[in-house]
Order: sequence, then C-alpha cells, then structure tokens
Amino acid sequence: MGASLSNLTEISNGCGGGPGLGDIPESCVACVFMYLTPAEICNLARLNRAFRGAASSDSSVSKKKDIFAILSRPVLFDEGNKVVWLNRVTGGVCVALSAKSMSITGIEDRRYWSWITTEESRFNVVAYLQQIWWFEVGGTLQFPFPAGTYSLSFRLHIGRSFRRLGRRVCNYEHTHGWEIKPVRFELSTSDGQQLSRECCLDECEKDDTNGNGKRGVWIEYHVGDFVIRGLEMVEVRFSMKQIDCTHSKGGLCVDSVSIIPTDLRGKNRSF
Repeated sequence: MGASLSNLTEISNGCGGGPGLGDIPESCVACVFMYLTPAEICNLARLNRAFRGAASSDSSVSKKKDIFAILSRPVLFDEGNKVVWLNRVTGGVCVALSAKSMSITGIEDRRYWSWITTEESRFNVVAYLQQIWWFEVGGTLQFPFPAGTYSLSFRLHIGRSFRRLGRRVCNYEHTHGWEIKPVRFELSTSDGQQLSRECCLDECEKDDTNGNGKRGVWIEYHVGDFVIRGLEMVEVRFSMKQIDCTHSKGGLCVDSVSIIPTDLRGKNRSF
C-alpha cells in the first residue's frame, strides 16, 4: 500500500511529463469521493492539493471526513471503563474494556488484588493480583458491531512494572503458579458461537541467555474469533480462569480486553 501511495504521489506531481492526478478537476474528484468510505477519503486527501480541496469543498464529503476524524478518536463510555474507536486506515470498529468493567473474583479484598495506576494502560489503571487460589475474571459486552469477523484478546503482564530513576523495571516478588496449570480462556456470543483455549501464562524454565519471554512484557492472549452477520446487538461473553485450588498463583496484571476486526490482529491499531 505504501508503494502504491508513493507512485500515486509521483504521478500527481506530474513526474514523467504527462498529466497527473493533480490535473483532475476538483468537481470530478468530489463526485468520486461520494462513493468512497470516510477512511478512503481521508487517505486519498493526503495525496495532493486537488484531492484535499475536493475533500473539503463538497459539504457532504467534508461532513463524511469530519465525522470519520471524530470517530477515529477514542470515545469513552460506561463511566470511562470502555472505549470505542475507528481504525484510521481501514475504518474498522475497535472496542476495549478496562479491568474495571470486569467481574474479578476477590477484587474487593486487598489481600488478593489491588488497583495500580500506570501509563502503560490506555485506561491508566490495571488490576494487580498478589496471590489467590481461585482465579476467575470475566465480563460481557453488548454492542452493535458492523458485519464482519472480530478477534477477542486479553492484555496481561506477568510481574509488576514501575519506573526507577527514569528506567522501566519489573518486580516478580509475587509471581508464582502460572507455569503449573494452564489458564482457560473462553468466549461465547448470544447467537450461539463458543470458543475456548488453554495457555500457561508463565514458563517452567528460565533460559539464562534469552530469559523468560513471558515475563516483564504486555502480551495479547488471543481467545478466538467470532462472526457478526448483520448490524444487530450481539452480546459477547468472555472469561479466563484457573480454579485448580491445589496451588496458589499471583504476580499478574490484568489490563483490558480488546475486540477488533480480525484483519487488524498483529498490526498497530492504536488510537
């Protein structure tokens, strides 16, 4: 895509001696824009002055572009514990839910859990587990997603990070138990879709050369994908649990759950 935009930019600047995109009348460009999505209009408006002018001169096109620009910014709801935004490139709908919006077993007992403020979360707060035997976190979301395939992931961090003398450091004082048994992730929807997977959050052995790859970094644990077939209010239910009470576990930060179009997985989808 980058190469295509680069080539279009060269053509629009008249490279090669012939007419370029910049020679197309703004009125013609505006007519074409009427059939494009807001994301496509914003991307094409970056090419040259004529395209920018067409995107701004026609009132309906300009309104499309302005609305898209607004929706591309994060919009908080549910008392600031959830956020929705449009991906600036694809226009895909993305939603994230803070740990504050979830049901967490034992969250009110400070012997087990505490809330930590941090700049590493888009919500500026994460739930930190010191130690517990019955680990269970879950939540629901009702949202009118457009038709498409969506991926749901938990954002987790083994250990507790903080700043010391301007440097990021991690403390693993409470970290234990996650390598013994896997955590079970589950996803279901109100129209009958169900998915589950299991994954150990920590590694049994630490490699002296490479270290433990699961500690000290935020990891998106992909639970699964679900399909929305029409513009309808679908309830999505999700959870993660490790309820084997033969051992305790601790030293885990729970940040959020994200639901994004599947084609954005692994890409920069920040707002």
